[in-house]
Amino acid sequence: MFVVSNFMVAIARILDIGLSLYMWIIIARAVISWVNPDPYNPIVRFLHSATEPVLFRIRRRIPINLGGIDFSPILVILVIIFLQAFLVQSLIQLASRF
Repeated sequence: MFVVSNFMVAIARILDIGLSLYMWIIIARAVISWVNPDPYNPIVRFLHSATEPVLFRIRRRIPINLGGIDFSPILVILVIIFLQAFLVQSLIQLASRF
């Protein structure tokens, strides 16, 4: 059963790295939004296309926009932190029981 345990730990680590990378992409998008970026820049286009589907769903469900400040990146980052603390740790603990 150690193979299943190692597989679950590997999945948990990959999920943790993926969530961390996406969190940094969200942070980069928020920082770039403070300035007037060139919309034709490939980096800006990548950040926009990688984050807009998630941010749009949050904005549509919870329209929090106080004084022109968009709080949807903060909510997405909080969800990512929750998933890292709950889901990833649960997978690692479940793998340790095998």
